Amino acid sequence: MLEFANPWFFVLLPLPVVVYFLAPPQTPSGAVLVVPEGIERRMLSGGAGGQNPLRHIDMLTPICIWFLLVVALAGPRVVAPQQALPMSGRDLILALDLSGSMVRDDFALDGQTATRLEVVKAVGADFARARAGDRVGLVVFGSDAYVAAAPSFDTDAVAQKIEDMVIGISGRATNIGDGIGIALKRLVASDADTKVIILLSDGANNAGAAMPRDVAALAADMGVRIHTIALGPIALEDAPDQRGVVDVRTLDAIAKISGGQMFRVRTTDDLRAAASELDALEPTARAGLSAQTYRAFWIWPALLAGLLGIGLGVRSKE
Repeated sequence: MLEFANPWFFVLLPLPVVVYFLAPPQTPSGAVLVVPEGIERRMLSGGAGGQNPLRHIDMLTPICIWFLLVVALAGPRVVAPQQALPMSGRDLILALDLSGSMVRDDFALDGQTATRLEVVKAVGADFARARAGDRVGLVVFGSDAYVAAAPSFDTDAVAQKIEDMVIGISGRATNIGDGIGIALKRLVASDADTKVIILLSDGANNAGAAMPRDVAALAADMGVRIHTIALGPIALEDAPDQRGVVDVRTLDAIAKISGGQMFRVRTTDDLRAAASELDALEPTARAGLSAQTYRAFWIWPALLAGLLGIGLGVRSKE
């Protein structure tokens, strides 16, 4: 529906009429040419052929220009309701293990053999994009931990960061304690109602001074829930001497201490199921506040007024 942003500008419409009747008459100065009455009539009528048919157009053009300029100033626009971004009031940080064991190709993705990292990148990116309403961040850890993406409502940007991850940028060891610690550091100043860390690891903590269970207790004191994903077909307790096995017990303890939940993932389908369960545990906001945007049309009356002004100027020189 058409409306005007500044309808009070329409009070200016009668301004030329007011000026015409109230302004003092202008007395011409300089020489005056006196001509016979018949010649005067011919000059005013546009020649011997009778009244100039363009005379009325020339008189109406300034009126049209003024009307169009006032309409442009009033700001014609159309309301275009849109759905605003829903806000869940939650900060969610994904903490991803990028240790050397993530290059093991013991998973399948779309029917093809894939490394653990390739599976995590595919499922993790989809999970991040689906978190509309959450402020999502990304922490990666290997021998060291660092923030790859600060918490943001731009979930597409976080998903892109996940898809760009490569092994070796944070070392090849597994420093779970520092990974959680860096995520907690980003959440210290957060004013979100809910704070969540989703930790994914495919190994056992073998680097750093911070013990994962101690950091999980700190998270519980801060009111931060940690959900953990134990990624890998073989658990540490089943093969303590084998390399590249996942420490399920420690990840389960981290989740329980902080009030979260642990998910055991052996296949790609398990990982997708874990992502779906996390969606149920930490649902995104589905309905947002209605927002209004406007499509402005002031440019069209202003442009038409300009064209009429140019045409009037050209005619005045003929």
